Amino acid sequence: MIALRPILYVLGILYVALATVMLVPAMVDVAAKNADWQAFVFSAFLTGLVGMLLAIAVDGSLKKGLSMRQTFLLTVLAWISIPGFGALPFFWLGLGPADAVFESVSGFTTTGGTVLTGLDSLPPGILVWRSMMQWTGGIGVAVMGIFLLPFLRVGGMQLFQSESGEGGEKIVGRSVELIRLMVVIYAGLTAACATGYYLTGMTAFDAINHAMTTLSTGGYSTYDASFGAFAAEGPAWVAIAFMLAGALPFVLVIQALRGAPLQLWQDPQVRAMLALIGAITFGLTVHLGATQSLGFLDALRLAAFTVVSLITTTGFYLADYTLWGGVVVGMVLLLAFVGGCTGSTSGGVKIFRYLVLLAAVRSHLRKMVRPNRVTAETFGKTRLTPDLSSAVLVYLVLYTGSVAAVCLCLAAFDITFITSLAAAASAVGNIGAALGPLVGPDGTFGALPDGAKWLLAGAMLLGRLELIVVLVMLDPDFWSN
Repeated sequence: MIALRPILYVLGILYVALATVMLVPAMVDVAAKNADWQAFVFSAFLTGLVGMLLAIAVDGSLKKGLSMRQTFLLTVLAWISIPGFGALPFFWLGLGPADAVFESVSGFTTTGGTVLTGLDSLPPGILVWRSMMQWTGGIGVAVMGIFLLPFLRVGGMQLFQSESGEGGEKIVGRSVELIRLMVVIYAGLTAACATGYYLTGMTAFDAINHAMTTLSTGGYSTYDASFGAFAAEGPAWVAIAFMLAGALPFVLVIQALRGAPLQLWQDPQVRAMLALIGAITFGLTVHLGATQSLGFLDALRLAAFTVVSLITTTGFYLADYTLWGGVVVGMVLLLAFVGGCTGSTSGGVKIFRYLVLLAAVRSHLRKMVRPNRVTAETFGKTRLTPDLSSAVLVYLVLYTGSVAAVCLCLAAFDITFITSLAAAASAVGNIGAALGPLVGPDGTFGALPDGAKWLLAGAMLLGRLELIVVLVMLDPDFWSN
């Protein structure tokens, strides 16, 4: 059996940290003279109490560190329980259980789907809490992608570890130091993004909130109309730049900021993502100019913003893209199955996995022509092993099957096919953007039945845990000594 005491100790520390974070929106409400500060103080007290009791009860159990199996179990329990505590303020403020849990899970997993309406008039504390959930969830996603998923060989970050199979140079000496650098750079980019928003016309409050949800590629906004609420054009271009920053591999961002900027461009997945964004943006710009009577710069801004938001899985929008014609709706549906780079805060199917898929297909076709030919597919300068290719192919099959299964279950709630498919892809991929009159850009998930919301909350957690993490734990061998 797996020793649970060390896991419970770490969970206790995480809950105490979460309780501390909850005090920030409480202080915002106090400053705004809004009585909702009590919701956050009570939630922080309950969360912190549970955390302290856990940590005290199993104190001293972490002296030997955590094994890999304990780390897996800790990751799953943290992603399940932290959104549960994060839902407490929503309960206090009157949301039902399904709505509160959905909003919290969507926030921490950086999915971005919401059940709330009237964001423009909500108290400032709850808006800050939504943004902080996504900001903390975003750094958690990046850390998990770099330190946990390489052991499953499905995330791709094994190619960017501090010591590669090619004898690559160390980024930093210790994992703790790398995490510290990630947090510092993440916070620094967030501050830079907030400054950019403020200088281009946002209020300080809107700038800070949108900066947190931009770097985390989460997409929560303080307005129902998202970026369509801002008359100035500047914020959209700032968002494009920092959504892209959030979708880049953080390990390579660290290398770039430490004096090796070419590392980013030399990464095949970064080049592929930028090429894909450029090509689709060009096509959409032409389409909007021809069908929507827009000037070139307006069409380019709408197209670039929409494409970057979709591919980075942020979910912001400038306008209702479902009104731009059937070809755009089809594009949105296809891009629901594409994500940013591995080791970033974005969701979806990472570009890395598609590159591995293409390499496997190319290798298979070459062997069909020359059966005795030995092919060596590479990712950059690193050779792709058969085990890695198989693991990624298995992941893609599981991902597609999960979307199909969730779509079928949603259809059982008498939800239309396009809404079911879009909502399923949005949840499993943690992408936020969806289609249909209920969950499209101008809608919310609040109109769905409670059963559908619970299902989608589970799908968001499953997607954020990269599917295979959960399946590994279902294997009896995982629990045996």
